[in-house]
Amino acid sequence: MIIVLKPKHTPKELTALLKEIKRLGYKPHVMRGVARTVIGAIGDERSHQSLDVLRAWSQVESVTPIQKRHKLVSREAHPQNSTINVRNVVIGGPELVVMAGPCSVESEKQIIETAHGVKSAGAKILRGGAFKPRTSPYEFQGLGEKGLKLLAKARKETGLPVITELLSEDHAELVAEYADILQIGARNAQNFQLLIAAAKTGRPVLLKRGLSMRIDEWLSAGEYVLSNDNAGLMFCERGIRTFETYTRNTLDLSAVPILKNETHCPVVIDPSQGTGRADLVVAMCKGAVAMGADALLVEVHPDPKTAKSDSAQQLSLGAFGQLMKELQPFAQAAGRL
Repeated sequence: MIIVLKPKHTPKELTALLKEIKRLGYKPHVMRGVARTVIGAIGDERSHQSLDVLRAWSQVESVTPIQKRHKLVSREAHPQNSTINVRNVVIGGPELVVMAGPCSVESEKQIIETAHGVKSAGAKILRGGAFKPRTSPYEFQGLGEKGLKLLAKARKETGLPVITELLSEDHAELVAEYADILQIGARNAQNFQLLIAAAKTGRPVLLKRGLSMRIDEWLSAGEYVLSNDNAGLMFCERGIRTFETYTRNTLDLSAVPILKNETHCPVVIDPSQGTGRADLVVAMCKGAVAMGADALLVEVHPDPKTAKSDSAQQLSLGAFGQLMKELQPFAQAAGRL
């Protein structure tokens, strides 16, 4: 830890602070500059109390940790890329994985037709919302358990593994019974008890970035999954809230190389939520693949204009098929099979 003192501290205050640092189990090293005095405190936060408590001392200006809080998700803990095997679909390996399906499961006909359509175009995983976190309580909230059963039926017919969103700790076991991957949405990205409940099901967890979440906060949230004995964590960039209004969110593709540098976990991009515009999905998918994303999460509907949720950002089955064709040279250029 690095502790910076305020300019006008007294020798007595410095002595008291050094004594407290030693009491907390750290070895202090004083560095005196022209305008500031800095203390380097050496010790392991995993076995000692955090020095963050020193922020309350009147003579302290700042306390900065050197050791990363997200230890298990970092490449320091696991230098090699992690892979996640879901019913023989490997996420994080050499092959680009596309997860596709409707924003919401609406009916048996809709989800079965979509599942067959996206599989024939090359998708490896079926996505679909059974429980929907809607901004307004008057919007379609999903079919709940009925939607989960329809996803399971679509999996049985097509062989596609299923990813769906988990909204509540109370539903963790229920959703895990039907789904192969649990998605934690942007609104719940720092719902730590939900993350723990998801991790404890043993299912892989796709953690979306929060609406205004810094990357270090996102990585720390992911730590809750790995620290609860679940190695199946992947991060999904789905756009963040900015001042821009041309798109629903601002899709931060710079997150891909940053995450690739910081963590061993697979990186997924959701261009549908990321832009809110179907006409931008193809371009953002190409950019994501070129940046090194391991997987894509794309919303697809047999008839987007009649969709009960997020119709403007969903591709038709025909448009999805064209997307998959156009992605091939980008996947090859990025070294993806």
